[in-house]
Amino acid sequence: MAILRVVADTNILISALMFGGLPGSFLDLALMNAFTLVTSPALLGELDEKLSTKFLVSPEDAANIRSKLEEIASLVHPRTILKLIDDDPDDNRVLECAAEGNADAIVSGDRHLLRLGSLGSIPIVRVRNFLNAFPWDGPPKFS
Repeated sequence: MAILRVVADTNILISALMFGGLPGSFLDLALMNAFTLVTSPALLGELDEKLSTKFLVSPEDAANIRSKLEEIASLVHPRTILKLIDDDPDDNRVLECAAEGNADAIVSGDRHLLRLGSLGSIPIVRVRNFLNAFPWDGPPKFS
């Protein structure tokens, strides 16, 4: 079976980096290459912005975090612009990344994305559901 390709919404990465918990476990799995984390310049830019403005992470630390994520992730450059979520247009960047990156899943805590439920055949799941389906012996079954 091919390794799973997963897009993490920025809120998952922020939670992992700042608070640990289940998002931290998710990020640990990504760092161990248990699955391929898929991201884009737009998502990494949003992460930089949130870390520096909301959590006052130093520019050096934010750059180190970004560098590590770029090292382990599959970086995609979406060519298609999606407009599926009007309430928070930035959420569309997550969907674009998933579509361009041939993702198998999107992990998010965002209500707009979770309400959407999927992008075609790509399920949008909470981190708990993602982790509950791990380890995968075949295609994961998200609940």
